[in-house]
Amino acid sequence: MSDFDYDLFVIGAGSGGTRASRVAAAHGAKVAVAEEYRVGGTCVIRGCVPKKLLAIGAHFAEDLSDAKRFGWQVPDQCEFSWPTLRDNVLAEVDRINGAYTNTLESHGVDIINQRAVVTGPNSVRLADGTEKTAGKILIAVGAHPAVPECEGHELGITSNEAFHLPAVPKRILIAGAGYIANEFAGIFHQLGAHVILMNRSKEILRGYELAIRDRLLQISMMKGIEFRFDATFQGIEKLDDGCLQVSMANHEPVVVDCVMFATGRVPNTHGLGLESAGVELDDKGAIKVDEANRSTCDSIYAVGDVTNRVQLTPVAIREGQAFADTVFGNKPSSVDYDCIPSAVFSHPPIAGVGMTEAEAKSKLGSVKVYSSDFRPMKNVLAGRDERALYKMVCDSETDRILGLHMIGPDVPEILQAAAIAVKAGLTKTQFDATVALHPTMAEELVLMR
Repeated sequence: MSDFDYDLFVIGAGSGGTRASRVAAAHGAKVAVAEEYRVGGTCVIRGCVPKKLLAIGAHFAEDLSDAKRFGWQVPDQCEFSWPTLRDNVLAEVDRINGAYTNTLESHGVDIINQRAVVTGPNSVRLADGTEKTAGKILIAVGAHPAVPECEGHELGITSNEAFHLPAVPKRILIAGAGYIANEFAGIFHQLGAHVILMNRSKEILRGYELAIRDRLLQISMMKGIEFRFDATFQGIEKLDDGCLQVSMANHEPVVVDCVMFATGRVPNTHGLGLESAGVELDDKGAIKVDEANRSTCDSIYAVGDVTNRVQLTPVAIREGQAFADTVFGNKPSSVDYDCIPSAVFSHPPIAGVGMTEAEAKSKLGSVKVYSSDFRPMKNVLAGRDERALYKMVCDSETDRILGLHMIGPDVPEILQAAAIAVKAGLTKTQFDATVALHPTMAEELVLMR
């Protein structure tokens, strides 16, 4: 009989924590998971899922306009109800939260709806003061939005609150230029807001292929989204009429109805008691782990955004799976972080996998680059000037595809299958040997010159 209350105690029931809990329980472990908010974590409750649903809903603004050119008698002014979209999205979040909860319960996992903090290598304390012990502890508490330290920062919101707004703001300033900022810029713009995107540098979407992010910048500006580059907050002031005046370096102040911070995410390690077990953090507050997801304390592991390796839901899920299989399933495994595809659900969306042209040149010196710059059929008939761009980066010696980067309608759906080919090390010649599926946008992948 075990000397502990549980074989595994998981803190955090997000994507990584729920996968680890379920799989460990399936391997025969006695498992408990503590969650202070709701089962499902950032992705399900306040991230990927509700944000993608908002992006889909927002895109109907363009679809309804385009429909006229396709013969549909659409009124010039279509009425939009933000409460309907918001509440339906939140109802879907509730449904998925219930599904996650049922999955854990059906595998015999004890769900504890309280905050838990570490008190030692094999012990945790719940919010009600109860102590629990476990042979292994897994930290899967994710991260939270960073908020800049400036005067009046408490007047702004983050992506967490964006899903619960009482109305779409008429004017919104979004601070940041990463994927969250660009996604919400597209959403709010399509829903009728005037959007200003403010960034402390001259770049958007740092780390993505330069030509692709330049194309998104051009399209966004053409749509009417404003950008303020080399801008840092000097202060936010609430005016007598309730509006917010934002002062920033290198630019004139602007007056908006809402300020949203999308300036990065911070691991949720503060106040977690990790020092009591000798768990070391890096300079950003993330838990240091090895390839087996083990921290500097042999009995404590961590997966997902709290480790600040790759902040993507599918990666957290794989890390949770690998942890459970290794520790409780006698099936040692680790996550391969090479060639992870990613997408930005902007308007239009971006998707990419593998090395950018700059990264490939830096590593190999010489590469071959192929591209296709075209107007999708729907845009042509709709009279929309917006162009798609696909770019392929190849090793000039072996012809192997090193990276694939795209912007245009449905590119995340297209890239998922293409990412398999890039991960498998296929060559440009093998792509060329594949007959095009016509007429599609995806056929451009095998026609690039």
